[in-house]
Amino acid sequence: MSLHRPPEWDRLAATPQFRHLLVAKAGFVVPATLFFCAYYFALPVLVGYFPEFMSRKVWGPLNIAYLFALSQFLMAWVIAFLYTRAARRFDQVADEVVRMHEGVDGEAGQ
Repeated sequence: MSLHRPPEWDRLAATPQFRHLLVAKAGFVVPATLFFCAYYFALPVLVGYFPEFMSRKVWGPLNIAYLFALSQFLMAWVIAFLYTRAARRFDQVADEVVRMHEGVDGEAGQ
């Protein structure tokens, strides 16, 4: 019966592949977060500085400010969708890094 040893996380975290994975994740998460924060805070800024424009009626009682506010829900879903797509790639890379690390440990243990 073969016992599965968990990876040594400190050694795994020191590998260039793992660091590359962290950089790739940060390359998605940081810009997405900054974009969403800017998008989120644009509504109160626009309403405060351009009230005439934001109160312009688009359809019935619906104005630009309401459309912008509703679009924030859509934007959250779009970013979540994009992250789930990117996370699949991150998970594949993470699995490869763990497999490579286990292969190195397995060879050392023989």
